[in-house]
Amino acid sequence: MYKEKCISVVIPAYKVSKQVEDVVNTLPDFIDHIIVVDDQCPQHSSDLVKGIDKVTVVYHDVNQGVGGAMVSGYKKAVELNSDIVVKMDGDGQMDPRYIEPLIEPLVEKLADYSKGNRFNDFKALKRMPKVRLFGNSVLSFMVKVSSGYWNLMDPTNGFTAITSKAINRLNLDELAKRYFFETDMLINLNLENCVVKDVPIPAKYEDEESNLNIGNVIMTFPPKMLRGLAKRIFYKYYIYDFNMASIYLLLGLPLFVFGVIFGTYRWFVALVEHIENTTGTVMLAVLPIILGVQFLLQAVSIDIDSTPKRNA
Repeated sequence: MYKEKCISVVIPAYKVSKQVEDVVNTLPDFIDHIIVVDDQCPQHSSDLVKGIDKVTVVYHDVNQGVGGAMVSGYKKAVELNSDIVVKMDGDGQMDPRYIEPLIEPLVEKLADYSKGNRFNDFKALKRMPKVRLFGNSVLSFMVKVSSGYWNLMDPTNGFTAITSKAINRLNLDELAKRYFFETDMLINLNLENCVVKDVPIPAKYEDEESNLNIGNVIMTFPPKMLRGLAKRIFYKYYIYDFNMASIYLLLGLPLFVFGVIFGTYRWFVALVEHIENTTGTVMLAVLPIILGVQFLLQAVSIDIDSTPKRNA
């Protein structure tokens, strides 16, 4: 099945000198190209795999982050006439044995992009650090909202595969360059109506050193997700299409905001001046909030139904 496809693996290399050689050497035989992107690694990780059969090394003069490394890797994979491109981290967390099920939906033309799902294996979940599990769950929900892929259970997972056709539909140079890359990919794939599929793949947690700064994620991801959501809503519901979700959003958001602001203002006035708001004043605040929430829930329902999918 895979012999008819040219399959490449892109491995961003940054501070992975302990594991990258093992990762490369354990890749399946059906992989045609192994693209290692040396993202100005201070450990010179790529030197350990340079010269290994099928390995192509791409060098960065300046560190660009995982997103920048993947953009360079995708461009090189397309240049090598790849049909499917797999993303694997160089830290050994991703088991090469699962590449085959990961790319199967793409080979079968059931999806344009596939992602590993760590939350399908209860035993693997028990081994995952509790703080990391909770953080992933919260972050996953936020990614669902911003990307519009409500069907994904583990949207933050970095073990992915994509078709070259989907890559060519994206403006790679506009994708986020660092750790927001995974979420930004989903937002832009949704705008291109690409189908994304979950593939159950357990996570591996060993002695690898993570380069991800949790504090940085907490501070930077929410604003980026909000901007991504606004971008997706604007293009999907007001530029590419205009439907009932567009109307519900136009009505619901102003009503909700007005109700909250007016209600807060009247509550503050009543508190300061020691007076009671009339029933009419209270309803003037409550009714827009109720209607606004109802309209917004209808918009969310339509957004969930509009998740890109293959027609039967």
